[in-house]
Amino acid sequence: MQASSEFQELRRRFRAWTFPMTAAFLSWYLLYVVLSGWARDFMGIKVLGNINIALIFGLLQFVSTFWIAWAYARHMEKKLDPISDKLRHEVEEKAK
Repeated sequence: MQASSEFQELRRRFRAWTFPMTAAFLSWYLLYVVLSGWARDFMGIKVLGNINIALIFGLLQFVSTFWIAWAYARHMEKKLDPISDKLRHEVEEKAK
C-alpha cells in the first residue's frame, strides 16, 4: 500500500501543507520571543490604556493557533480525507 501512487499523493499533500505551516508558526512564535527579549521598548508601547504591543502579540499567538487548527481540519477534510477513505476501503477489502 505504501508504494501506491495514491498513498504517495496523500503523503505529498500532507507534507505540502503541514511543513510550511509549521515553519510559519514557529517563525511567528520565535519573533514574539525575540521581540519580548530584545525589543522591550517596542513591546512596551501602550496602544490602548494598559494594553501594550506585547499583550496584543501574546493574544495573537492564541488566535493564530486556533486559526491553524481550523485551517488544518478544513484542508484535511477537503484534500486528504477523500484519498484516505478510498485507501482505507481498499485495505479493508483486501483483508476480507
